[in-house]
Parts: sequence; C-alpha cells; structure tokens
Amino acid sequence: MLFRNAARTATGTGDRADARRSFRTGLRTGALAVVVATALVSCTQASSGGGPDGDVPAASADPAADRAPIAENTENTENAENTENAESADDADRAERDAAAGEPTAEPTPGPALVRDAFATLQATLGETCTPGAGDCAYFLGRVTRELTELDEAMRADDKGPGHFRQPLADMEALFDKVGVDRSEAHLEKHFSAIVGTRDGVNAWMQGHPDDYR
Repeated sequence: MLFRNAARTATGTGDRADARRSFRTGLRTGALAVVVATALVSCTQASSGGGPDGDVPAASADPAADRAPIAENTENTENAENTENAESADDADRAERDAAAGEPTAEPTPGPALVRDAFATLQATLGETCTPGAGDCAYFLGRVTRELTELDEAMRADDKGPGHFRQPLADMEALFDKVGVDRSEAHLEKHFSAIVGTRDGVNAWMQGHPDDYR
C-alpha cells in the first residue's frame, strides 16, 4: 500500500516536471519564432524599399543623369532668350525700314557737265540749220540755245575758273540777255542770226583751246 502511494506520488511528481519542461521548451520555441519572423519582416521591408526611409528617393547612380534635366532647362531658357532677342532685333529693323520708307527721298541734282562734254553736244549742231518762216526752226534753234546754256554752266563750274573762259562766257551772256526766257519758235526766229553766230563764235574759240575740249 505504501509502495503504491509512493509510486503514484513519484509518478505525479514526474508528470509535473515533464509538463514544466514542455512549457519552457514551448516558450523558447515561441520566442525563437518571434525573432525569426521579425528578422524576415525587416529583410522584406529593406528589400522592398519600405521602412522609415522608404519614401525618400534613392540618389541616382549616374550624376550626369541628375544634371541632364538641369542642363536641358538651362538650354531651353537660353533658346527662348535668343529667340526673343532675335524677334526684338527684327522688329527694330522693320520699324527702321518703315520709317525710312515714309521719308521722302530727295532726287539728287546732277552737277554741270564737263566743258568738253557740253562742247561736244554743241558741236553736233554745226552741220544743221533752218529757214526762218518755213516752220522748221523750233527744234533747231531750241536745241542750239539749250546747248549754249549748258556750256555756259560747265565753264562757270570748271576748276580753271570763269576767267579762263572770259570771251565765250561774255558772248553767251550777251545772247541770253537778248533772247530772254521766251523759247517760242517765232521769238527764236527773230534772233536767228545772234543764236547761230554765238554758236559759231564759241566753236572757233574752243578750237583755239584744244586742252579744254580734248
């Protein structure tokens, strides 16, 4: 009897010891599982970019790639400024051309012909004549008078000065005073002899001064 109680007591004591060992083993196993799970979660967050710094973009491995957008923006700004400057220059040029177009352009006034050139056209009339009253003197006398007027202007503007051409200038001045400004055919026919005589006299003087017409 005593042996069976002792055996039961021993058996009960052994079961409780085994239970405690099983409980401690379970605790260690659970703790280990928690540690492993925590480590797996940390690795998963690190590999997927999670964690406290998960929202911060990673720096580019290529610095040139980071500078490319900045360089592109700078180039676009410079291009826009160049385009604006070119358009401003075009507008200024256009305004200047418009202003110039609106201004009246003065016709240049030709100076007197050279003496030799004016005398050459007067010489061309030497073989021509007309008959007063026949109706054929308007062109001839008008042309001779015009040629004498242009030769007078050329002699007065020549570098040698009017004193060098004193005689022909005096003869032409006398003719102009006599004829006046009337260039009608009837009026010129009245002075036919004076006009033709002055022409011939100027021609004779110029022939004696070849340096002035050659």
